[in-house]
Amino acid sequence: MQEIPSALSQTSMFSEIVAAIIEHTDEGIIITDAQGNILLTNPAFETVTGYTLEEVIGKNPNILQSGLHDHIFYRQMWNDLQEKGMWKGEIWNKRKNGEIFVEWLTIKAVKNERGETTNYVAIFSDITHHKRTIEQLTKLANYDLLTNIPNRQLFKKRLENLIETSRRHQQQFAVLFLDLDRFKYINDELGHHSGDLLLKKVASRLKQILKTKDTIARIGSDEFVIILPNLKHLREAVRVAENIIEMLKAPFSIDGKEVYISTSIGISFYPNDGNDVETLLRNADRAMRKAKKSGRNHFEVYHKELDGNGEIIVLENYLRKAIERQEFVLYYQPQMDIKTKKIYAVEALLRWNQPDIGFISPLQFIPLAEETGLIIPISEWVLKQACQDLKILHQFDQQLKMGINISAVHFQQGDFVKKVSMITEKMNVHPRSIKLELTESTVMPNARQSIDKLVKLKQLGFKIAIDDFGTGFSSLSYLHKFPIDILKIDQSFIRNLSKYEGDAAIVTAIITMAHSLHLRVVAEGVETQKQYQFLEKQQCDFVQGYYVSKPMPLEELQVFLCEWNTYINTETKNINTETKK
Repeated sequence: MQEIPSALSQTSMFSEIVAAIIEHTDEGIIITDAQGNILLTNPAFETVTGYTLEEVIGKNPNILQSGLHDHIFYRQMWNDLQEKGMWKGEIWNKRKNGEIFVEWLTIKAVKNERGETTNYVAIFSDITHHKRTIEQLTKLANYDLLTNIPNRQLFKKRLENLIETSRRHQQQFAVLFLDLDRFKYINDELGHHSGDLLLKKVASRLKQILKTKDTIARIGSDEFVIILPNLKHLREAVRVAENIIEMLKAPFSIDGKEVYISTSIGISFYPNDGNDVETLLRNADRAMRKAKKSGRNHFEVYHKELDGNGEIIVLENYLRKAIERQEFVLYYQPQMDIKTKKIYAVEALLRWNQPDIGFISPLQFIPLAEETGLIIPISEWVLKQACQDLKILHQFDQQLKMGINISAVHFQQGDFVKKVSMITEKMNVHPRSIKLELTESTVMPNARQSIDKLVKLKQLGFKIAIDDFGTGFSSLSYLHKFPIDILKIDQSFIRNLSKYEGDAAIVTAIITMAHSLHLRVVAEGVETQKQYQFLEKQQCDFVQGYYVSKPMPLEELQVFLCEWNTYINTETKNINTETKK
């Protein structure tokens, strides 16, 4: 039978176990006397602090103090130890090499049978790495990694807090919504690395002109938001917007290249334009979009006229039913060949006559159709209807071309070429009779993909025209890379031919350049004899505008073509007769 250990042997065994725990535990341990003088530390203490037992024995643990806590902090600690017999919490201390670290510390008072404190035992863990990990995760959650400024989440938190503060103190503030103009083009052409560098530099410039109390955040690819708190007058926000636009005019150096960027800005004010995060941000966004549509590179202040929420919803509902209700109609505007005076082509223009509202401007419903995706079925309807009408028009002239405007949203669809080809084939119209008109802003942002699609369209027989040339952002050096047939000079240049020499010089240059690239030129918006004569002198190929004819429905166009062809044929016979004489 095994002998039961004596009390003395049990005490000895217990002491050995305690010693082993102290020796091998990962937590640092300090044991002091009642006055706080260090009696014992363990190896983990030396690992964390850098001090050996010999260096600290008999000394007070305050040798580890970092200096980051004030005397009130330590007084509260000792009050808790005396009253509760224990203290625990987070504390910053200093290692032997001077490095600051944070630890989770628990101190417990050891008392004898009479309730007198005889020792203190402190157990601590170095949580510096854990703390930094938490801080890093917090930063990842709240800051944009690229620009190192607040992201959408932190922006919303700050805006919520500011709304509450402004409500209590009856203050006003502004939200500025910035969208960089042409950024997608720059990103696609120069590469994402250059695009990222540009965003970082833009953020850096913006921070330079803002005050410490202001907040700037990046909430989208090229979208920034700025909060200007506690405004004395609304003009302060306007001045900041003006300064931003002026500041961004200077070129950015990106990988040794000069890059220019501008921004469109929308401004909303608390409490006038909203008293919650979503409303203020939405209204600033609306004002920014108005700035975009008005020509970019300027700002717009939100006003209630921009808030057509109810009207837009009603309009969208009508738009969704417009095709099945046969509310759309095509009008056609002729394009005349300057040399032969014959009608070379007609451009199909979409019109919407809504029974309850009346005629709705394309400027109003086309952007809505693009935003909702309805532009795809609408565009396909236009193509089918134009092909059907073209077969009727070919009774008057087999050579007549049909110009059809292509939406950027429609063109960007992966199956665009296939769908267009299928429609013309189904409608039994040869692609050579169709002239697809695309704006610069449609083909330039994704130049490589655009070229691939245009080449396929050309191989099928379609004619390609670049519409509104001169108002977009294409480089003339790119023109020869696109398989295009025609340039259409924007009507804004034609309108000012007689007013500004600069516009006349631009029109002349475009015609000359286009001809050197073996392209033909259409001048849009020709309204006067003087404009026509200038274009004729510059050897422009075609003219389109009220000088020739206004847009008209198919029935009127048939009458017009019949009369025009009769007139031209008569004039041609008269000229031939005079020539023979």
